[in-house]
Amino acid sequence: MNRKLARFEGTVNRVHGLDERLDDAVMLLDLAAEESDSETVAEVVADLQSFDSEMAILERETLYFGEYDDNPAILSIHAGAGGVDAQDWAEMMLRMYTRYLEREGYSYIIDDISEGDEAGIKSATLTINGDYAYANFESERGVHRLVRISPFDSASRRHTSFAGVDVIPEVETADVEIDPDDLRVDTYRSQGAGGQHVNTSDSAVRLTHLPTGIVVACQNERSQLQNKNRALQILASRLAEHYRQEQLKEIDAIRGEQNEAAWGRQIRSYVLQPYQMIKDLRTDAEVGNVQGVLDGDIGGFIESYLHWRRAQAG
Repeated sequence: MNRKLARFEGTVNRVHGLDERLDDAVMLLDLAAEESDSETVAEVVADLQSFDSEMAILERETLYFGEYDDNPAILSIHAGAGGVDAQDWAEMMLRMYTRYLEREGYSYIIDDISEGDEAGIKSATLTINGDYAYANFESERGVHRLVRISPFDSASRRHTSFAGVDVIPEVETADVEIDPDDLRVDTYRSQGAGGQHVNTSDSAVRLTHLPTGIVVACQNERSQLQNKNRALQILASRLAEHYRQEQLKEIDAIRGEQNEAAWGRQIRSYVLQPYQMIKDLRTDAEVGNVQGVLDGDIGGFIESYLHWRRAQAG
């Protein structure tokens, strides 16, 4: 709350500061015109040109208008079609996101991770905290397609593999009613790079919400109880999103059209062979520096998505 208040105060102060500078500029221009002082006019014009950067900051604030935009984000990566290549691709995406998070100063926790059979990962779930975490990572929801020469193919053939990313806003557990009788609770041994407290005891917890079939897991915390509480929080967020999607489906059925992007929709292609190009299929944003993106430079795609989202909202 303090972080959000400080940001709002910063925006208000920036607007007031620009307003005062504009008033000063108008007054100086009037005086300069009366005295034919071209040097003062030039100084005022130069000062006004510096407004561009300030206005860009304010303009970016208009990109955030959703109800949950400033909530923490729960991001899940799942290996899709493509076998071991897809599992390797899922791990590459996890690396891409964590590098971006570290570079941009977000804090995150890897709540759960499932190692691949031969390489990579089957899935991973992260909770991300920071300014507009959900709004920024909403851009990643969907199917990501990778085309490359497979390092797992002895014939060095080109393979296509897929990974799915789901992003939901974290909500308070109290905001969603969960009947304990609707839950199946399983415990298992923590494994992999789930966090610094992963150990060899059966402290990891998996929750299955029987009415919806939603499954969540957590293995990052110190104890089974802490993992269960964290899993409940993730489950509450997933249920909130589930009910929201169900409501949207009802509205779409009434109006006879579907505007909500479906889970299976490919949103971005990462082509490493026979040429190098990453393209977002919603915004048409393209980047030729493939390695830079895989190393975490995804800010351009996030920015273009936010503009696209605002345009879609009308």
